Amino acid sequence: MAISGMNHFTVLTDDVPGTVRFYGELVGLVEGPRPAFDFPGAWLYAGSRAVLHVVGGRPRELLRPGVIDHVAFSATGLGDTLATLEAHGIDAICRRLPGGGDWQVFFSDPNGARVELDFPAGEAGPAQ
Repeated sequence: MAISGMNHFTVLTDDVPGTVRFYGELVGLVEGPRPAFDFPGAWLYAGSRAVLHVVGGRPRELLRPGVIDHVAFSATGLGDTLATLEAHGIDAICRRLPGGGDWQVFFSDPNGARVELDFPAGEAGPAQ
């Protein structure tokens, strides 16, 4: 067996519309086609690929982090992203990889899933 790439990840939620809105407004994913499953949910796309499956109908008390720490996306537009997160009241940590490497921004979605956005090293960093 040879792995050829990452297919998608799944977030469990008690609020499908809110989760879709969060990933659309803050991460730039777009809701798209999804098979007619017998449970609520959505598929969110980056370009033509469904990278996030949202599965609804879960009680809030069952939404807890598991052994996977976070999911990371490649991104562009660091300054705009930080401003958008701040405008939405989202606590985020922005750091640079040692040696002037890429920028990393970490925050949590409304369900407690940790998200990392990775920006090219050449982008202007946050004002210190």
